[in-house]
Amino acid sequence: MNFDIEDTYCEAFTGTCVRIIVTAEDDRTIEKIAYDACATPGTVIGRTESGVEKFLSPEETPDNRPGVLIQFWYNTKDLKKFDKELSFRIRQDILVKPFVKIFDASIDPFDYIDTTEHVGHCGDGYEWTEEFDGRTMIRVPICVPDFYIEQKLGCMEGIMGVNFWYYCSTKDAVLDAGYKSLEALADVEGICTPFDICSAGSKVETNYPEIGPTTNHPYCPSLKDKLGEESKVEEGVNYIPEIVINALTLENAEESLKKGIEALDGIDGVIKVSAGNYGGNLGKYKLYLKEILE
Repeated sequence: MNFDIEDTYCEAFTGTCVRIIVTAEDDRTIEKIAYDACATPGTVIGRTESGVEKFLSPEETPDNRPGVLIQFWYNTKDLKKFDKELSFRIRQDILVKPFVKIFDASIDPFDYIDTTEHVGHCGDGYEWTEEFDGRTMIRVPICVPDFYIEQKLGCMEGIMGVNFWYYCSTKDAVLDAGYKSLEALADVEGICTPFDICSAGSKVETNYPEIGPTTNHPYCPSLKDKLGEESKVEEGVNYIPEIVINALTLENAEESLKKGIEALDGIDGVIKVSAGNYGGNLGKYKLYLKEILE
């Protein structure tokens, strides 16, 4: 590879994933659903985090319509809170689109969320259930008839916060390398990239806990002169973006790191690859970059 690999690991933690298939009449509606439902990743501030796993052809969906496979994540197993947070995304970003159906796409879930209370009751008590292809669907009467959602959505244990950083000398490298990596990651099963190219790496400790994680200041190029020896920005490095990955399994996580990093090879301006970790204080998973790339 034409860049250095730091001898370090990325630190990741256990999360809970609800994986759904959303279908609609046309690709344009599906794209809008994907953009809206995945627009604000926020598990670090107690909200859900989401990303597109892949878009689906009509042959790949339960009702033979265009679709998208979306992962919603929460950083605890508190399903009561997850249920409520998930319902905000569904009600505001998906239910309001025309001719939409939501199907469970979980694999070996450890529990289920019943969507009746926080989504089904959008029908104001006029909702009812129907059977479709062995699934119990809640039919919610709305003004463009009608919205359907599977009554139970499975909850899966997965891995959140898998990441790698790529140090760049040029602005072009940030985008060229990042998009090439994301293209490679699109072929990996069972993952999503909730931030895509992330420009704002954060840290655990903060001077302002009321707003959640704040900037990882030693890695901010604009603070290099001000911080002096505290700065960890190396000579020639002007940008340090990261790619964050949520994965359903450890195998998915390792494959995504390998393919995402290998895709950076040959991009001018990429100097080094590293990863975010917090001394093992954040999560139980340590994925060593050099071992995964071997």
